[in-house]
Amino acid sequence: MIDIAGAVAVEAIDEETRDQPEPAHRAAGVRGVAAHYGDPMREQRTLTTAVGLVDRSHRGVIAVPGEERIGWLHTVTSQHLATLAAGQGTELLVLSPHGHVEQHAMVAEDGETTWLDTEPGATAGLLSYLERMRFFSKVDPRDATADHALLSLVGPEALGALGALGVAGSLAEPDLVAVPGPKFRSGELPPRPTIVYDVQPLAIGGWARRVALGVDLLLPRDAMPQVVDELRGAGVPVAGLWAYEAVRVAARQPRAGVDTDHRTIPAEVGLIAPAVHLDKGCYRGQETVARVHNMGKPPRRLVLLHLDGVTTDQLPTAGTPVTLDGRAVGFVGTAVHHYELGQVALAVVKRNVPDDARLLVGETAAAIDPA
Repeated sequence: MIDIAGAVAVEAIDEETRDQPEPAHRAAGVRGVAAHYGDPMREQRTLTTAVGLVDRSHRGVIAVPGEERIGWLHTVTSQHLATLAAGQGTELLVLSPHGHVEQHAMVAEDGETTWLDTEPGATAGLLSYLERMRFFSKVDPRDATADHALLSLVGPEALGALGALGVAGSLAEPDLVAVPGPKFRSGELPPRPTIVYDVQPLAIGGWARRVALGVDLLLPRDAMPQVVDELRGAGVPVAGLWAYEAVRVAARQPRAGVDTDHRTIPAEVGLIAPAVHLDKGCYRGQETVARVHNMGKPPRRLVLLHLDGVTTDQLPTAGTPVTLDGRAVGFVGTAVHHYELGQVALAVVKRNVPDDARLLVGETAAAIDPA
């Protein structure tokens, strides 16, 4: 999609961006993605009110075939995967021994292979972890980014756009299990993934997975041009990554490695509900997850900040400190220009920072959105 008229590559604007293919993937022919196609604000409105097609093919894709893959992934990640069936998707985390978020992946199961897609720049780390945990299990994880890619239909009309790709029927809404309160009874949580995404095959190959923001399309990379042409021919406009990120920030969905740091635990950034099963048994980092949940008070929390945009129109970079009365109380993750909200950012701040605190991000005044 980077060859579509008007496309401006993300790395052409920011050479240091993490939103570009990993070097090994670029060497294998994976190309960059568009920040926008000439009108980022209009593209945002399209994703919010209708539907647009976003190129997210810079994400890493890992294929996990093998007859023991489901049980094996269940034991080495935070999610309950033992009952994951063909036609289902979910999310998972890899945590450090101390419960800090190291990796996040989206999941799609097709009955023969479990597909994981993860943040650009994170593929090698996730694959290395999986390979170290293989031991004698009958699994064969591999980097499939060179031959598979992710596109996303984003917006309230995403399901309607699937008709152009021959998807029969409608994809079910994401099925989320409520997070139990502290010190819940063992067995209270059902033995299934905490969130289940409906996954259906595409006639051209690949799969459609319904998620909170729309529908992800996990495709053979050589099928991308045909899929893009069919969707555009059906009237679906394209939108850049800037628009997608603005929608994601407004929805308060964090990105691992951008809206998290080396100390982040899942409860701080809202990742317990979609990616952590609190009653599945032993996995790396479980003790910290259980202790924090039973206490009911993670030390920090994810918030949406409104930036005044008066001092500067330049957005803060990820990692910029958030200060209160001269003291650092957190850090900024993703910052965007939103077509309705103005300058906003996701940030992780100390739990005791009140919603009405007068914060600073660099020299820019910031306020917490209490909604």
